[in-house]
Amino acid sequence: MSGTARLSLPFLSPGQAQKEILHNEAIQALDFLVAGAVEEGPRDAPPTSPGPGECYVVSEAPTGAWAGKPQAVAGYTDGGWRFIAPAEGMSLYVKSNGLCANYRAGTWEIGALRGSLVVIDGDQVVGGRAGAIASPVGGTRIDDEARATIDLILAALRHHGLIAP
Repeated sequence: MSGTARLSLPFLSPGQAQKEILHNEAIQALDFLVAGAVEEGPRDAPPTSPGPGECYVVSEAPTGAWAGKPQAVAGYTDGGWRFIAPAEGMSLYVKSNGLCANYRAGTWEIGALRGSLVVIDGDQVVGGRAGAIASPVGGTRIDDEARATIDLILAALRHHGLIAP
């Protein structure tokens, strides 16, 4: 194996000449990914005037200097663009919108949060989606205003995915 399994960081070989080149490439990749942040979400083409250290998520159909590097993390250095292939579970902070980009199942998900529940100050406030709740029907006394309000509440819960449609 000539590099690490997840990020393909190069290994140094005994007796290898110019080890500093491989070492510097590995350090550059780590600089892009440790506490990783990108300027913005998937882009097709590189910006016209990137600054050293700026990183971007490359789209699925890149052009220009990014052609042939779909979905990579592109980081700009004094020596030009460096590309890091995404690994399953990679997470980056997107500076332009404050969301997280997560590489999952072969694609970047921007802003999606996954979990089974939300706990705030020790109290569960959201759990898994509950089953469907039917709108009110029947009964001996019908209150149209109450039914309309209940329907609005149910619609909001369905819209937010808290109960099944």
